[in-house]
Amino acid sequence: MTVAELSRPIATVEDYFSLLKPRVMSLVIFTGLAGLVVAPGPIHPLTAFSALLCIAVGAGASGALNMAYEADIDRLMKRTASRPIPSGVISRGEALGFGWSLSVASVALMLLFVNALAAALLAFTIFWYVGVYTLALKRRTPQNIVIGGLSGAMPPAIGWAAVTGTLAWQPLLLVAIIFMWTPPHFWSLALFSNADYARAGVPMLPVVSGKRSTRLHIVAYSLLLVPLGLLPYVLGMAGPLYLAASAVLGGLLLWRAVQVTVERDETKEPAARRLFAVTLLYLFALFAALIVERVVHAAV
Repeated sequence: MTVAELSRPIATVEDYFSLLKPRVMSLVIFTGLAGLVVAPGPIHPLTAFSALLCIAVGAGASGALNMAYEADIDRLMKRTASRPIPSGVISRGEALGFGWSLSVASVALMLLFVNALAAALLAFTIFWYVGVYTLALKRRTPQNIVIGGLSGAMPPAIGWAAVTGTLAWQPLLLVAIIFMWTPPHFWSLALFSNADYARAGVPMLPVVSGKRSTRLHIVAYSLLLVPLGLLPYVLGMAGPLYLAASAVLGGLLLWRAVQVTVERDETKEPAARRLFAVTLLYLFALFAALIVERVVHAAV
C-alpha cells in the first residue's frame, strides 16, 4: 500500500451512497413507479418492490460508473469537484468495481424475481447510459444529452414490463415525454454551468454552438414537449388532474423557456435557473398526477 493510499480518508457509507447519484435515482424510481401503477393487471407487492429496487440499484450503478469514467472531468468542474472520486475519498477502481457489481446484480435480480423483458430493458438502460452516453458521446458531440437521454427515459417502460411482461404504446409515450424533456432540462443547466463545461472540455451545446443557439434549441424542444405532454389525456390514458398539471405547468415551462431566450444577465443566468427548476416540477407533477389518478380509480 502506498503512502497516498494510507493517507486517504476512509470512505463512509454516505460516500458510497453519493456515488449512486441519489437525486437522479429518486427521479428514476418515481417514473418507474408510474409505469408500474398505470400498467394493466395485478402485480404482487413483493414483485413490485423487487422491480423498483432493481431499477433503483441499476440507476445507482450507472451513476457510479459514470462518475468513475468521468473522474478526470469532475476534477475540473466546480459543481462536481467535491464528489467522492475527485476528492480522493474513493478510488476510480473502487468505484468501477462497485458500479459493475451493482449493475450485474440489478439485472440478475430483475431476471430472477420479475421477468426477462424487464431485465433486458434494465440492461439496455445501463448500457445506454454508460456505454453510449458516458463513453461514446459525452466527450465527442453536443448532442450527447439528446441521444444519451434515452437511458433516463426508460424507467416507465421497465415498470410497465414488470407488470405485464410486454410493451405497449402507453409506456412508450411516457418514455417519449421524458426523452423530449431531457434536452431543455439539461441545456438550462448547461447555460449556467457553461464555464465549468468549457474548463473541462466537454462539448455541451453552449460551449460548441454558443448560448444564443442553445436558447433557441431549448424553446424548440419545449414547443415539442408541451403538446406531447398533453397526449396521455387526449388518448384516454390520463384524466382531468393530469390535464390540469400538464396544461398549467406546460404553459409555465414555455413561458420560462421564452424568458431564457431574452436573458441578459449572462453572469448568473437567472432565467435558465428558473427554467431548470420548472422542468423538474413539470415532470414530477405529470407523473404524480398519473399515479394519483390511478390509485384513486383503483380505490373507488
